[in-house]
Amino acid sequence: MKKLVIEIIGTLLAGIAIFVFINISVQYSIVEGSSMEPNLHNGQRLLINKIAYNNPQRGDIIVFPPPHIANSDKDFIKRIIGLPGELIEIKDGVVYINNVPLDEPYIVDNAGIIVPLTAIPEGQYFVLGDNRGNSSDSRNGWTVPEEDIVGKAWLSIWPPSEWGLAPNYDLQPEPGSQIFFFPNTEAEPVAG
Repeated sequence: MKKLVIEIIGTLLAGIAIFVFINISVQYSIVEGSSMEPNLHNGQRLLINKIAYNNPQRGDIIVFPPPHIANSDKDFIKRIIGLPGELIEIKDGVVYINNVPLDEPYIVDNAGIIVPLTAIPEGQYFVLGDNRGNSSDSRNGWTVPEEDIVGKAWLSIWPPSEWGLAPNYDLQPEPGSQIFFFPNTEAEPVAG
């Protein structure tokens, strides 16, 4: 009987340790709204990699608390477009990073948006929703501090038709384009 009790306690402790590890390293999130269409859909369930994500890259889909100016208490999910220290501009819906157009193969309708030349502060990320016509994102004057990033979208787990890796992209300026970076260019600062 004593051996059985020890085995039960050991199994319970192992289960608790696994539960704690999973909750520390992975977050379960539900996509709300259409700001990431057509790549993520309203009601889609995702697992967010929290513990192993420490090097945010352009094209990553990230989860973060809502910016202080947003009227929401739910985490946001957006794609990283601009990195710390870069200049970003959007002309007729085309994103330019340091004056080089960014190839975004996942965009269906760029909605002809315009963002004036903006310097991204150090330690901050410029994020956009994939559904540019219906997204509250960095075009509204805010960026995401690196320390606010909860994690990177990792796996889609629901609905079954969407099972698989999250649609993160390795985005780089268009091949063959030359980078023209003008450090003295007047750029509008973005609130962080």
